[in-house]
Amino acid sequence: MSHDSNTTTATSHSSLQQSDARFHLHPFTNTTRLNNKGARVITHADGVYIWDEQGHKILDGMAGLWCVNLGYGREELAEAADAQMRTLPYYNTFFQTTHGPAVELAEAIASVTPGDLNRIFFANSGSEAIDTVMRLTRHYWALQGKPWRNILISRENAYHGSTIGGTSLGGMGGMHKQGGPLVPNIERIRQPYWYGEGGDQSEEAFGLLAARALEEKILAVGPDNVAAFVAEPIQGAGGVIVPPASYWPEIQRICHKYDILLAVDEVICGFGRTGNWFGSDTFNIQPDIMSMAKGLSSGYLPIAAVAVGDRIANTLMAQDEDFNHGFTYSGHPVAAAVALKTIDIMKNEHIVEQVRDNTGPYFQKTLRESLSDHPLVGHIEGIGLIAGMALVQDKVSKTLFPSTLDIGLICRDHCFDNGLIMRAVGSRMVLSPPLVINKAEINELCQKVRLCLDLTLASAQQAGAL
Repeated sequence: MSHDSNTTTATSHSSLQQSDARFHLHPFTNTTRLNNKGARVITHADGVYIWDEQGHKILDGMAGLWCVNLGYGREELAEAADAQMRTLPYYNTFFQTTHGPAVELAEAIASVTPGDLNRIFFANSGSEAIDTVMRLTRHYWALQGKPWRNILISRENAYHGSTIGGTSLGGMGGMHKQGGPLVPNIERIRQPYWYGEGGDQSEEAFGLLAARALEEKILAVGPDNVAAFVAEPIQGAGGVIVPPASYWPEIQRICHKYDILLAVDEVICGFGRTGNWFGSDTFNIQPDIMSMAKGLSSGYLPIAAVAVGDRIANTLMAQDEDFNHGFTYSGHPVAAAVALKTIDIMKNEHIVEQVRDNTGPYFQKTLRESLSDHPLVGHIEGIGLIAGMALVQDKVSKTLFPSTLDIGLICRDHCFDNGLIMRAVGSRMVLSPPLVINKAEINELCQKVRLCLDLTLASAQQAGAL
């Protein structure tokens, strides 16, 4: 094994940082820059806080990667994993076998999903769940005798994972440039980003316009060629883009009109983030199929699922043939046991209701009261415990900062240096704290955001951008 490295790491880096630079390729990272800087080593966590190697206490405003809904240090989840590990650490569900955790979790998920989404297929990540959605929706039409109905329509700036399938379906141009060729027969329509793209239109008018782009695309490619429309209730990794209230009802109408399957990606919005079990509940969406991950286990172990409605499930089961799809760890018993305990805790502690009625409204109100007057903040949008804000050079004209000044990364770095994790998505800053955050911690979060915006403003001024 070679221990050579093309990157020189600073001798001041800790042993873990040096080993990280030598051996670890990070996701979505400029490796050379990170290795020169040194990765921040996270050592432990509790509640809504994490600590790094230097002992800095940091408020995790992103719940890890939108996933640690129950906060860190939940002993019940560790105990569930330990007990299952000692009983049945692994068995697959391929060979006409099953086990208690997978069965019980499938039933528990079906108890909270909307509509008739009662059949559950297990995967290990949101990306795998999306690949499953892609295969199932196309396979459904093939079983209906229409294999040519294989076009999937998604949105620009949508994120649906980073596998070849998820990358192909999503609308992230930077990802499309790497690892091609991509999966064919995927079309995209505009995103429902009123603040950035609505111009002088009202939110309602723009929401209808953005939704009707779906109908235009369906007609352009031919209604009998389209398998499904796939979308997030709120675009999360795209910057927390909350669609106008008029958007989803019109999308639903169009899907019904042209008999298009509606696939909803709930990987971020699912399990309480928007103040309901799923974003589909919040926006009154009626999906035919739905992907989920992240909050399913509160991020404690990798697990994902696809909830399948009766239309697709009954068609699948009516055929005397296998559905040739699955993963070694589909329904992994330890991950399933932790996810089952997560749902139990959410029900017993009324987490979803707490977000809907208490902390979610308080978070949204406090964010706006604390930050709306800040010179950098052009707009704040969000619902429940998810929010995004646009950083602008000029609030009146909505002028963004020049591309030569990465205002989002400047703000992100100030956050990390001042005890807060807030994610940058281009010039937008996004927040998604653990669902167990209390009002005092929300106050602390908003105070830290204000401080970091002030520091970002000073950096922009020093750079001559203001």
